[in-house]
Amino acid sequence: MFRTKTCGELTIANVGEVVTLAGWVQKSRKMGGMTFLDMRDRYGITQVVFNEEKDAALCEQANKLGREWVIQVEGTVAERSNKNKNISTGEIEIIANKLVVLSASEVPPFTIEDNSDGGDDLRMQYRYLDIRRNPVRQNLELRHKIAFEVRRYLDGQGFLEVETPVLIKSTPEGARDFVVPSRMNPGQFYALPQSPQQFKQLLMVAGIDRYFQIVKCFRDEDLRADRQPEFTQIDCEMSFIEQEDVINMFEGMIKHIFKYVKGVEFDGPFPRMTWHECMRLYGSDKPDMRFGMTFVELKDLTEGRNFPVFDAAKFVVGICAEGCASYTRKQLDGLTDFVKKPQVGAKGLVYVKYEADGSLKSSVDKFYSQDDLKKWAERFNAKPGDLMLILCGEDADKTRKQMNELRLEMGERLGLRDKNKFAPLWVIDFPLFEWNEEDQRFYAMHHPFTSPKLEDVQYLDSDPGRVRANAYDLAMNGVELGGGSIRIHDSALQNKMFELLGFTPEKAMDQFGCLINAFKYGAPPHGGLAFGLDRVVSMLAGLDSIRDCIAFPKNNSGRDVMIDSPSEIDEQQLKELSLEVKVEK
Repeated sequence: MFRTKTCGELTIANVGEVVTLAGWVQKSRKMGGMTFLDMRDRYGITQVVFNEEKDAALCEQANKLGREWVIQVEGTVAERSNKNKNISTGEIEIIANKLVVLSASEVPPFTIEDNSDGGDDLRMQYRYLDIRRNPVRQNLELRHKIAFEVRRYLDGQGFLEVETPVLIKSTPEGARDFVVPSRMNPGQFYALPQSPQQFKQLLMVAGIDRYFQIVKCFRDEDLRADRQPEFTQIDCEMSFIEQEDVINMFEGMIKHIFKYVKGVEFDGPFPRMTWHECMRLYGSDKPDMRFGMTFVELKDLTEGRNFPVFDAAKFVVGICAEGCASYTRKQLDGLTDFVKKPQVGAKGLVYVKYEADGSLKSSVDKFYSQDDLKKWAERFNAKPGDLMLILCGEDADKTRKQMNELRLEMGERLGLRDKNKFAPLWVIDFPLFEWNEEDQRFYAMHHPFTSPKLEDVQYLDSDPGRVRANAYDLAMNGVELGGGSIRIHDSALQNKMFELLGFTPEKAMDQFGCLINAFKYGAPPHGGLAFGLDRVVSMLAGLDSIRDCIAFPKNNSGRDVMIDSPSEIDEQQLKELSLEVKVEK
């Protein structure tokens, strides 16, 4: 046996036992005739002692070890005289009597410690070394625990885990597909699934009733902190249900995960808000509910005072930051610079300070009287000591999104976005369609299989933009953890949906013919939801990026710098696939 114990399990109760450990050299230090070595494996760290007086040759061998060498040590467990309360094995040490080098190591390119000196790019290049560090390994352990609890919960609710194909048909509607050429079918391509959407609906037609899968999905899109070209979904579907059934089932799952994995309990049902209310009050369909600062609209109070910016604007909106009237000119200039950043896109910022003496001081004092500003303050429900921040613009949606960025920035600066606090919100009643000005047509806000609210079906022909979807997202702390919808199960309604989205019957049959045909043979009412496993893990781990909870992630350019992928393939492979590559500069 390479080991009888791990480096994280020995305690004072093991004193006197002869044990064998195997692991990596974390660090070593020589003190007189003694060499102390910290030995590490996945389970922890154990101190090993080599005594020159007892065995000079063994001690000399230990002194030649370097960081990250893989070794095997045999010795006797002894009580430490200088105990370390920071580690689980801190009360004991191993008095070594045998040492075997299993594998030597070059000096690693960064320190394998909790706070490493390696930058992101370097650690990504040597990810297999980065995973040896406690924070990364613990994130992967948390991911495992969450996936395990998901399976346990859903199994207890009667769900079957069913695998669906990875090589499927491309459906260009929506995000870009990753495509795979077929050698046996020259000139034809598979696509990697963006989700198992059609297959899980087909499983409902097949009578599976309750399906789930922890599944890899792929989208060829620009990357952000919460996106990767390949990601993992907790994908679920249920038959003979309504929206309330789905929400209750998966709210229960999230509560289960947070309680049993992290010890976090939620009081009562998760709050709910319609999409329109979210956009009106927060400018986001995934608002951070850990703090207030809801939007206040001011257009009717700002016009007619000869301030050209507000008079020309079609929309004026603001937030109230409690207790921030003491902000200095430098701080206010910093906020102005923030909203002017390209990723925010505002042209400027107006502020109003509600001073302690009841007076109001503003960057637009010359245009607005104290009475005018007091009306603003009343609209904000502001108190002395508060700071009002105001943006305006030609487009209400765009201005709300800019204000959302400012609200989040203020929440960050005021310490209101505590990673140990969790504020869930169900966002419901999304629009079924969204209008694209460039194409002058409607697109499905979610996907073509989302059911409209039954009471809104009457508006499909006369006013499609008014139709609400039977759709729901679960947001938490400003992140969309997952979402889904009740699906269309009626063939006539599905055909109508395709028609409104600009599909000819031939095109709809070409892309979705299998599902269309399946509906002819008795489709039950069904719906489902998918959570981003990476996002759920990131939320519970308090991470800023999902990359840190993925074993081998891609960088912001979609590259795996560790294995240098994507890469070119040789001419013979291209020939077998009937492909010719032409790269445009």
